[in-house]
Amino acid sequence: MISIQTLRKSFGTHEVLRGVDLQLEAGRIHGIVGENGAGKTTLFRCIAQLEDFQGSIDAGKLNLRRDLGFLSTDPFFFPFMTGTEYLRLQFNAHERQVPPFAEYNLFDLPLEQYASTYSTGMKKKLALMALLLLDLPVYLLDEPFNGVDIHSNMLIVRMLEELRKREKTVIISSHIFSTLKESCDVIHHLKDGTICNSAHPAEFSQLEKNLKGPDVELTFRIPPAH
Repeated sequence: MISIQTLRKSFGTHEVLRGVDLQLEAGRIHGIVGENGAGKTTLFRCIAQLEDFQGSIDAGKLNLRRDLGFLSTDPFFFPFMTGTEYLRLQFNAHERQVPPFAEYNLFDLPLEQYASTYSTGMKKKLALMALLLLDLPVYLLDEPFNGVDIHSNMLIVRMLEELRKREKTVIISSHIFSTLKESCDVIHHLKDGTICNSAHPAEFSQLEKNLKGPDVELTFRIPPAH
């Protein structure tokens, strides 16, 4: 269980998080949905201990700096470092025994090529592969479905199911509701810096309607053809 209470974060005079309260149970997949700029990435960086904040995050016996895997929206890779070297670096940083990565190449990546030459989707898959192989207690996945192909999206969904079975604490974010509702046990709506609603599967349809807002008739004019 990760308990977040009255979490606040400001950048200068701009308050991004305005008192977030969340209870994140192990063995469940928690979705965080909100429009771009709602504060999802800032919330994740606070949970990952990458930002100073006001309020409290209580993870019990877990050390979030050690026991948490964070997939950012745009993973960073050092130049002239192959995929294999990146994976080895992650395992050494966590003081884990390095496995034979070729046998666990979940996304069939060209691990001997420089990671900096990978496409956006391949970079995300390499970072996700490292986190999954590390088998950590907590996973923060910021927009994990963005930039990857349909087959990889399906594979990520199956991986999330496996993480749930292993009693991991998983938090994933998206600004697209449909990417969350098939995987999550509960979806938290982040709006204006606070959690305004938490919905369970039976309530997902209503939450989706609320996110879409009232129907708006769109009209536009196209110039006549010449």
